[in-house]
Amino acid sequence: MIIYLDIIFLENVFMNFIILYACKKILKSEIKIVRIIVSCALGAIYACLLYLTNLEIYSNILLKIILSFSMVFIAFNSKNLNIFLKQILVFYLTSFTFGGVAIAFIYFVNPENIVLKNGVLVGTYPLKMILLGGIFGFFLITMVFKNIKERFNKNNLYCKIELKFMGKKLNTRAIVDTGNFLKDPITKDPVIIIEKKELNSIIPLKILNELDNLIVNDNLNLEKYLEKIRLIPFKSIGKNNGILTGIKVDNVEVKLEENTITINNCIVGIYNGILSKTGRFHCLIGLDILEANDNNKLIYE
Repeated sequence: MIIYLDIIFLENVFMNFIILYACKKILKSEIKIVRIIVSCALGAIYACLLYLTNLEIYSNILLKIILSFSMVFIAFNSKNLNIFLKQILVFYLTSFTFGGVAIAFIYFVNPENIVLKNGVLVGTYPLKMILLGGIFGFFLITMVFKNIKERFNKNNLYCKIELKFMGKKLNTRAIVDTGNFLKDPITKDPVIIIEKKELNSIIPLKILNELDNLIVNDNLNLEKYLEKIRLIPFKSIGKNNGILTGIKVDNVEVKLEENTITINNCIVGIYNGILSKTGRFHCLIGLDILEANDNNKLIYE
């Protein structure tokens, strides 16, 4: 059997590309294709060295782990350890799944003349078999991971926020509320809902208590906070017309897993009750805030 080194290199580049691109789709990461190609080439060079030499160092498990970590780091360039470990986990799961699918596909369609040389699968099968196996494996992997993520996406609804108001900061936990479309009727600034007790650290309790009487009594001593107060009309189940008292804050930072969204124009609607009986969150953020772009006065870091 004649084995061509360039074919082995190209096959491994293609396989690695499919795996890393599937990881990109699963993790929804924005990475440059050139980084994926460089990472794929590194893996392919390693595969060629495995085939060309009989040195045990190239088949050492530790070296393989270092290689996989290097490939993921080159491709994703993550600066966060937790995110990097998540990328490694998805990379391994994707690699094992894709490897099994591709090899099974090749053996099922064209099993003859296939050998294993120093851990590298080689043979006389045409490149179109690798291409078809890779495409089939890609769609299978992405569909499986999509279904898994949909079952656990509830945890992704939770996020941390940092609220800044008159030189003070408040850090709390929020949940994305798909039914929250509240906006200021005049400025169209988005409105997030937060429990009244959470605001004690940035707004004096006396002022918060005064706000409860704002609708029925406009002769209140609200001091410097008066110009920050907003009244937001709303509708909800069982209540066609309501008025929510709000405060215009300096900005709100929504801290997601990989990004921070800064909302420079935002109103905090004050809720007198408790949003979560378990205390898991104290704030509601509308989905449209997270899906907005630069035209909505949001800044993505």
